[in-house]
Amino acid sequence: MSEEHMREPSEKTKYYKDCPGCKVEQSKELNQGVSITNLFIIWMVVLCSTLPASSLFPFLYFMIRDFKIAKAEADISYYAGFVGSSFMLGRTFTSVLWGMVSDRYGRKPVIMFGVFAVVVFNTLFGLSSSFWMAIITRFLLGCLNGAIGPVKAYAAELFREEHQALGLSTVNAAWGTGLVIGPALGGYLALPAEIHPHLFPKGSFLDKFPYFLPCFVISGVSFVVVIACFWIPETLHNHNGSNAESIDDTEAIENRINDVDKEKTVQKNENLFMNWPLMSSIIAYCVFSLHDIAYQEVFSLWCVSPKSLRGLNFSTNDVGNVLAISGLALVIYQLTLYQYMAKACGPVGIARITGIFSIPLLQSYPFIAMLSGIALYIVISIASILKNMIIVTITTALFLLQNRAVEQHQRGAANGISLTAMSLFKTFGPATGGTILTWSQKRLDAAFLPGTHMVFFFLNLIEGLGIFMIFKPFLGEKKKTQSDQLH
Repeated sequence: MSEEHMREPSEKTKYYKDCPGCKVEQSKELNQGVSITNLFIIWMVVLCSTLPASSLFPFLYFMIRDFKIAKAEADISYYAGFVGSSFMLGRTFTSVLWGMVSDRYGRKPVIMFGVFAVVVFNTLFGLSSSFWMAIITRFLLGCLNGAIGPVKAYAAELFREEHQALGLSTVNAAWGTGLVIGPALGGYLALPAEIHPHLFPKGSFLDKFPYFLPCFVISGVSFVVVIACFWIPETLHNHNGSNAESIDDTEAIENRINDVDKEKTVQKNENLFMNWPLMSSIIAYCVFSLHDIAYQEVFSLWCVSPKSLRGLNFSTNDVGNVLAISGLALVIYQLTLYQYMAKACGPVGIARITGIFSIPLLQSYPFIAMLSGIALYIVISIASILKNMIIVTITTALFLLQNRAVEQHQRGAANGISLTAMSLFKTFGPATGGTILTWSQKRLDAAFLPGTHMVFFFLNLIEGLGIFMIFKPFLGEKKKTQSDQLH
């Protein structure tokens, strides 16, 4: 850490009295540590936006079965993929818009509205009585939940530069934790009348709507977070009509400020699509996102598939147990081991190492299905823990690269572009994963990659492409600007 970052509060900094962004900057200069409260705010906002995206995976198989739209058992995964994809399709259409709105009006209102959308449309999804109602409510939830892009910009702006990696890793850790806690909640709380008939008798509300309870719990937590968001700080600068409070207005300082302002004016006319450090990290992020969402879909469907189709024949509770263990391990990893690994190898370096390791890990899954009893639970839990750690490690590095490739006035739009592109790729992930899983389960006796060996091979092809993209010369680096040097 440089002496610049450890200096005492500067006497040569110009703040604007009524600007919320300046208040945050002043607080960062006065407090060199990390605010646990700010980390918790980011964690909860991202978690609320992630839980609805993943909580349906353990019970989606049974939901599609109850809709009676699939003609054969092997076709259930095919229809399940479309329900999973509808959320990301909705997010694809609106993410850039939400990013631009956050650049214009602030991060806070977009974050609050996005979490409130979870309260409404996730609840309606839990009340779905038909295939098309499920798709429409998921699509609208994706359209109106625009919090993820702005909250990534928010995490980069809320912390000092030396702590930005921690802020963005918190975003990614919350996202990764949501991807495992969400399915765990779905696995534990779905079908309560079947699992606990003495508590929820036949004909009761939760018997008629067996998938409402996990959605209601997530919506309830989201409602509390919406209320809490009234007290979070805004990080966007607004200097229109504000009075500058300059502690030391020497000519040299004014010249430096003017130079930075001129540079930002030029950057406002810069095309983000021509920013290769940004675009290369976004492209790599998209490929990994396609892999990750397809993996989440395939893993849950594979776990509950019968042994006759080379699945694990798990119940929703079994899937919930595995994913809950993974989620707990992920939190511990992100708060302890990850920081030391990132310091030793760098965020990108550790992402490359773990990405390469994930390929043999994933291809071992079909062999894990040959186990049974407690050995199966232990091995699949360890594999799930390692895989989710790798997902978080890689995407944290890419988040950091994306937010450092642009200045604040473009950060919301840049994260909107990233989220739009990611959502587009993720739109195809569940449908593609479900379709390939269905196809692989129909070729159990094939000579080449029989059964589920094929679906995990396809997942590894995508992973391999993503790993290639996080190496040079594909991955670009941001050049130092004058504003970087002033910091």
